[in-house]
Amino acid sequence: MSDSAYRVETTSRLAQWRIDNLASCTYRKSDPFRIGKWNWHLAVEKNRTLFIKLYPEISNLTRDNPPIASFIIRVVCSVGDRKSLIHPEITDKQLKNNDDFIWGIEVPLTGKFIIDVEFLDLKIAAPDGGEPFSIWSEGCTQKQSNGTALASLSKMLSESIHTDIIINASDGSIGAHRAVLATRSPVFRSMFLHDLKEKELSTVNISDMSIEACQAFFNYIYGNIQHDEFLTHRLALLRAADKYDILDLKEVCHESLLEDIDAKNVLERLQNASLYRLPKLKASCICYLVKFGKIFDIRDDFNSFLQCADREIIAEIFHEVLAAWKGF
Repeated sequence: MSDSAYRVETTSRLAQWRIDNLASCTYRKSDPFRIGKWNWHLAVEKNRTLFIKLYPEISNLTRDNPPIASFIIRVVCSVGDRKSLIHPEITDKQLKNNDDFIWGIEVPLTGKFIIDVEFLDLKIAAPDGGEPFSIWSEGCTQKQSNGTALASLSKMLSESIHTDIIINASDGSIGAHRAVLATRSPVFRSMFLHDLKEKELSTVNISDMSIEACQAFFNYIYGNIQHDEFLTHRLALLRAADKYDILDLKEVCHESLLEDIDAKNVLERLQNASLYRLPKLKASCICYLVKFGKIFDIRDDFNSFLQCADREIIAEIFHEVLAAWKGF
């Protein structure tokens, strides 16, 4: 049997396998063929019923990112009036192995026929656990482009590629890029645009941040901060976001600080909420203290807090206390 008997012809989304003859009881598997990111196989097994299988070739890619396929599959008799059998459209079916899609055909087929697979879409699972996305969509192209750009930007920082300004923290220095900082922060942009000492000396002094916190700050700006690093330096990042007017970082810190309010940190969070104008955090801290009664669990700390707290915060807390008493 010639090699062509196993070859599948393809376009970008269409695969056709021409079979000249099947013995009365036989099995045949095609050569691998490429559609999307994966190599695929078609297989036929003929006994009393003809079974057709479509599956991706086993690989690291298949194991880590199995295709989620939508397709139409047909069997076309290639002689006579070209009668065809069409399987109902398959939509968003994950295919990992040769048992995930099997089509049993009871109608006897003899002579030459064609198995025709038209791929309507191929998706992979999102790395962040979100909805699967199409490898052929604009979104996938955008994700790939964004990922590559962020990796390059991160490399510029980590390997100090063509840095043109030095950031001096309280206990160390980092090389950075004016253009990146000016794009991310209007404060930095103003520094470099006007005849300030930062422009003349090619340095920026951030003496209120440690080198570790400063590194986390610039890792965020360059799109490469790790979650543990973010949590460790969350309050320092909030201060920096407010100081340098980086609104997205400020909001990320705001949302994160809402997630783990407890008796040990609630008063500090309340103070920061007032200082940096974080209304949701302020409301959540006051709710924790008053409505949930935690103010009694930290009575001594709360009394000390009242000695130095902003009058506006004190007024809001007692307003909530009075409102809570009215409910009884």
